Amino acid sequence: MRRFGPPPPDGGPRFQRREPTGPRSGRPTLPEPPTEMLTTPSGVRLEGLITGVGDPVTVFAHGLAGDISGTRPLGSAVTGRRVFFHFRGHGRSDAPVGPWSFGDLAADLRAVADLTGATRALGVSLGSAALGRLLSDTPGRFERVVFYLPAPLDGHRPAAAEARLERLLAAVESGEAAPIAAAVEPELPPSVRNTPAGWSFLRQRVEQLQRDGLAPELTTLWHEPAVADESSLRAFQGRALVLGCVGDEVHPVAWAERLASLLPGAELHVYDRPAVLWNNRRELRDRISAFLNG
Repeated sequence: MRRFGPPPPDGGPRFQRREPTGPRSGRPTLPEPPTEMLTTPSGVRLEGLITGVGDPVTVFAHGLAGDISGTRPLGSAVTGRRVFFHFRGHGRSDAPVGPWSFGDLAADLRAVADLTGATRALGVSLGSAALGRLLSDTPGRFERVVFYLPAPLDGHRPAAAEARLERLLAAVESGEAAPIAAAVEPELPPSVRNTPAGWSFLRQRVEQLQRDGLAPELTTLWHEPAVADESSLRAFQGRALVLGCVGDEVHPVAWAERLASLLPGAELHVYDRPAVLWNNRRELRDRISAFLNG
């Protein structure tokens, strides 16, 4: 198993950068809060961050090549404890020998939820597929769930999604800030690019990917469906909110509509343009918190 860019023993920068190579915001990015390593029953150690106090406890599962900082805005108004973590192959989490499956990601999610006593969950893209797999195996595990920009459950992804991952992995392997920034930039809507907020986002993402790398085993996840029998989701016993948007070539709205039709009584909301976290941040945050806090 080869992981792109293992961190050096002294914890210092992973790569020597030749200036200028990356986005410049004019100021350093804010330091990230300290995380902890959680040891799961499978032996895989996962990096986690717990914020807030009291109950209920909500676990947040990020998307492909995502990180804790990318899911934190989704929980900023959610009450109780909020548990953020990195799936295997992301952040400082372990990257065991592959191939991997969504069953493995569901096991990561279940382990974090069990260790922290989470009764609610939110999954983003890849995280939503892992959440779907968990619910297909254990319909009663969570009381409330949110699927944000759900990924396909049948194992078939758009060519654009595959190309984006291949480009990102190649950029991370190069160790250079400029190609990583170019691979990440499509996550930003055109209106945000070349703005202070856009540069700050790019700088943070580049630094995180250079520091922590990404595991190439991520490409093996789609060798089989996330959920073999989608009808098993009809046994879900809690409440569900599904959030999709039109115009996202990586997360077609049809996937959100399909998922909502499978989950009994699920609420479906479709945004009218992509990059929801940038274009509709406050409304998105309020919708998620109203559902989970209710």
